[in-house]
Amino acid sequence: MKLTINHKSQVPLHLQAEELVRKLINDPQFKDGKLLPNEVELARQLGISRTTLRQALNKLVYEGLLIRKKGVGTKVADMPVSSKSNNWLSFSQEMQARGIAIKNFELHVSWVYPDDKIAAFFEISTDQKILKLERLRGRMEGPFVYFVSYFHPRIGLTGEEEFRRPLYEILEADHHVIAQLSKEEISAKAADKFIAAKLEIEPDSPILFRKRFVFDQSDKPIEYNLGYYKADSFVYTVESRKE
Repeated sequence: MKLTINHKSQVPLHLQAEELVRKLINDPQFKDGKLLPNEVELARQLGISRTTLRQALNKLVYEGLLIRKKGVGTKVADMPVSSKSNNWLSFSQEMQARGIAIKNFELHVSWVYPDDKIAAFFEISTDQKILKLERLRGRMEGPFVYFVSYFHPRIGLTGEEEFRRPLYEILEADHHVIAQLSKEEISAKAADKFIAAKLEIEPDSPILFRKRFVFDQSDKPIEYNLGYYKADSFVYTVESRKE
C-alpha cells in the first residue's frame, strides 16, 4: 500500500499520519499479528519526523487499535473477545459458540491445601487437600487469560482428567455434577510480575480480574475460579432486562 502525506494541506501532519495508519490497520496483510513497518521506516516513507508519527501511533494505541511491545514493534490489535454474563458457559464452550479457536499454552494440575478464604467457600478445613487447575489460554497468536480453578473434593476429580475438554462437560459427563449457578466479582487491577509474565505484558499493566463462584443444582459450591484477562483482549458485557 502506497502511503503519502500532503505537506501542503492545512490538515496537521499527525492527523494525516493517523488516517493513513488507520488504513494500514484495515489492510489484510497486517492481520494475524503481523508487525507494522518500524517507526523509522514508516516516518521516512511518509516524509515526517518520528515525533509526529509517534503522536499518531499513540492515539491509535490509546484507542486499542494497535499494540506496541518494547523491543518487538507495533502490531494491529485483535478484536476483543466478549463475554455476556446472562448466559454463562465454560470458557471453552463460550469461545466455541463464538467461533474463536482457543489454544492452551500451559496446563498444570496439582493438589494443594486451601487458604482460609477458599476453605470457607467450600466449607471444609484448611488441612484437606483440593485439586488446583491452572491454565494459560488464548488465541493461536498468544495468550490473553490465565485461569486458576479450585474444586471441592466432593466432586471426585482425580487430576487425571483430560482438561483440554470443556470443564463443565467433564464435571457433568464424568462426575455427574451439573454447574447450575455462577456468582461473579469483576474488578480492574494492575498485573503483578507473575501475571505479567504469563500474559506477556509489562508489570503494572491494567488487567481485568474476575472471581467466579460456581454452585451445583443443590446450591453446593463446586468451583472457586480466578481469571486474569489482558485488558486489550477482553470485553465483559452485562445485559439487563427489566421485568
